[in-house]
Amino acid sequence: MKIGTIKESRAGENRVALSPDVVKNFIKQGFQCFVESGAGIASNFSDAAYQAAGASVLNSAAEVCSQSDVIVKVNAPSSDETALMKEGSAILSFIYHLSNPQLVESLNTRKLSVFSMDAIPRISRAQSMDALSSQANLAGYKAVLLGAHHSARIFPMLMTAAGTITPAKVLIFGAGVAGLQAIGTAKRLGAVVEVTDIRPETKEQVESLGGKFISFDTGEVKIEGGYVKETSEDTLAKQREILGKHLAAADVAITTALIPGRKAPVLITEDMVKSMKLGSVIVDMAVEQGGNCEISEAGKVVVKHGVKIVGELNLPSLLAQNASEAYSKNIYAFLTHLATKDGFKWEMEEEITKGTLIAKGGEILKK
Repeated sequence: MKIGTIKESRAGENRVALSPDVVKNFIKQGFQCFVESGAGIASNFSDAAYQAAGASVLNSAAEVCSQSDVIVKVNAPSSDETALMKEGSAILSFIYHLSNPQLVESLNTRKLSVFSMDAIPRISRAQSMDALSSQANLAGYKAVLLGAHHSARIFPMLMTAAGTITPAKVLIFGAGVAGLQAIGTAKRLGAVVEVTDIRPETKEQVESLGGKFISFDTGEVKIEGGYVKETSEDTLAKQREILGKHLAAADVAITTALIPGRKAPVLITEDMVKSMKLGSVIVDMAVEQGGNCEISEAGKVVVKHGVKIVGELNLPSLLAQNASEAYSKNIYAFLTHLATKDGFKWEMEEEITKGTLIAKGGEILKK
């Protein structure tokens, strides 16, 4: 089997789908690897490093696609990239098929086998393949650093001759992978951390990291595959009401709530922003899916009602080397589960294959 990766074409994307170390592992398993020249530069991987690992470095994406049985990417392919792929070949990347039916249709017209990295089931034997978690972990860390960077005050308590500086208060919405990493990072920086999550079972994890869990009666919450599937407006309204006073006291708020295939829930309304202290900061990690803050702006840092609102679109890309290394390991675990050097196994009823295969041979399997 021939595996290829190309430069990511999305604006601001610094990650790459294969690292030299993972190329080396694929080569040991009998696979061939092709890499577009310069694909790893933004992640600090040189062409020479790929060649030393055993990959063939080619001059263009067209050359890579023409020689590859499977293309591995971070982001879904653009229409131009799709046109370069051999009919009947395979693509592994984040697809987000529930939100992008037109993309799936486009890929399917070329009879591509489409595997979506965001559809990896959350089961124990798929943990090493879970790219959403590996990237969210890094994003949660970076969100705290951005909050600290944009804040006018330090996080830890500091004793000085001029008096004591009290620790900053950080409020984190959501105790999933990103939220838990944010808690740990904020605590390591010395902040007082409060956390809210509509799943009461996360309380123990929050407290184990040193965060204070804000409890409230959530009512009925639908959970599917480890993710919140649906939240009622009544639950969100109750959450906003209870969190108002906590948000008003916070120096930094970080929001992490996402619902697969749907717009992100609004956790912070404009009125809530108005109640916050001058100079406080909101880092909206859900801004690409509409935002958890009602007035955040995608791709921008804005000041509204005296509050700085950070709408960074691609936090893992800001940590491109580590993010690429982690994602590449996810790709390796996933692809070696799906295939051998001789080709795909096509175990259609196997749980991981069934969950991630979106289209095959001109047929859309998941909508």
